[in-house]
Amino acid sequence: MTVQHLVDRMRSGPPDVEVSEYVSRARRAQREFDAYSQSEVDRVVTAVGWAIYEPTRARALAELAVRSTGMGIVSDKFDKNRRKTLGTLSDLHGVVSVGEIHRDDAAGIVEYAKPMGVVAAICPSTNAAAAPANISMHILKGRNAVVLSPSPRALSTCRELVGYVRAELGAIGAPADLVQVLDPVTKARSDELIVAADFAVVTGSEANVRSAYRSGTPVSGVGKGNPQIIVCADADIVAAVEKIVKSKTFDNGISCSSESVLHIQESVYGAVTVALSDAGGQLLEGSEVERLRDLMWLDGKLNRDVVGRTAHQLLSAARIEPRPGVGFIMVELSDCDELDPFSGEKMAPILAMHSYGGLDEVLGRIGNILDYQGAGHSCGIHTVSTEAAERVAATVRVARVIVNQPHVVGNSGAFDNGLACTLSVGGGTWAGNSTCDNIDYQHFINRTKLVRTIPAIVPDEEILFSRYLRSAAQVVSGGEFAPIREVQRHGR
Repeated sequence: MTVQHLVDRMRSGPPDVEVSEYVSRARRAQREFDAYSQSEVDRVVTAVGWAIYEPTRARALAELAVRSTGMGIVSDKFDKNRRKTLGTLSDLHGVVSVGEIHRDDAAGIVEYAKPMGVVAAICPSTNAAAAPANISMHILKGRNAVVLSPSPRALSTCRELVGYVRAELGAIGAPADLVQVLDPVTKARSDELIVAADFAVVTGSEANVRSAYRSGTPVSGVGKGNPQIIVCADADIVAAVEKIVKSKTFDNGISCSSESVLHIQESVYGAVTVALSDAGGQLLEGSEVERLRDLMWLDGKLNRDVVGRTAHQLLSAARIEPRPGVGFIMVELSDCDELDPFSGEKMAPILAMHSYGGLDEVLGRIGNILDYQGAGHSCGIHTVSTEAAERVAATVRVARVIVNQPHVVGNSGAFDNGLACTLSVGGGTWAGNSTCDNIDYQHFINRTKLVRTIPAIVPDEEILFSRYLRSAAQVVSGGEFAPIREVQRHGR
């Protein structure tokens, strides 16, 4: 039987079954999977990768994602479906996740990896195929089973993806129920799934993350982005603008890692603005800004109907004449506009822009904007100064500072940086998340430590408490109490 025939037969299972049945099937599959060797696990992970990487499927899933969600660009989603899968499999290739994973003879510790069990994965509509495929590979690397709960708008895409995945699993003799999709999906059923699972990973809205944390199930949650990007006077302007534009226009700016606000040093502000305009940016003037703002935010909340639309569509809907070839929109903000909605996450091809004088000024402004929205997520800088980049990293309350890179690519792991390739990026306690990491397979394994005795390492009080011991000795000389060493020598 061909894989395509299996695709037709092996969707996620009967629709509209009880959530508990999804979890029960996942548990049965996971118990079988628990006995797999490393090579067998890796074969399963690769099969999941191939389910979305195969070109005709990657294209079909991209087309379905845009058609069903109304967001993004088919060619960019096709690229992401393949590039992220390739990067993830490369990260996981040769990595040990079964049995002994670490040995430290000096410390007398041997560490063993164990699966968590059944993982509930809540996935956003912005990456309707790439996100569930990516997180499934990481979860399966730890010998877990996964039940996916996509956004309702992304359900048809996720359903199709899971059909491909289950067919590939069936073709290698692995349990198809290692990967399932909740169908139909509702907020109530998704919440029920989280409670029933052993672990949950939630990528999406802040409300979904906080709701998951209240479930009582261990959760790794990642939420809202709002990347702030600094362009220093010493930056290579041509290279910086090329990277910013490539990143901002990718998939219509839908990613939470897409550049949101540019902070451009005053001496190069004009040159950068001209370069951005030449690269397809349309700078709004006067009442145009207000008209776009009214379109983008309804009652203070981002209008979901404009997310992932083209710049041309947004301008037309806001009654602004699009210039020929417009690829993205630029909105200039004054020094006092840190709480303007344009300073927050837009999930659209819109760049807000500030000018700044010195680094102290821009760091203060970025801090204020992150207090408003996006704390913990990420920041970028274009500069040749190692000192400037390191100062930003030491100061700003974000988990990642991306240097001289297209932010949407580099932030979630790229071929030319060392971050884990994923579509779930934690923002730490700043964002109400449990981790600052790019979430990968390591977040989906339990660890058992075998602990043996080693030659004792006796703490030295002289090193640890030297200052206090000197103070105590000085007091003792006045007859108030005996030195600490005497107390220890003669008992309590």
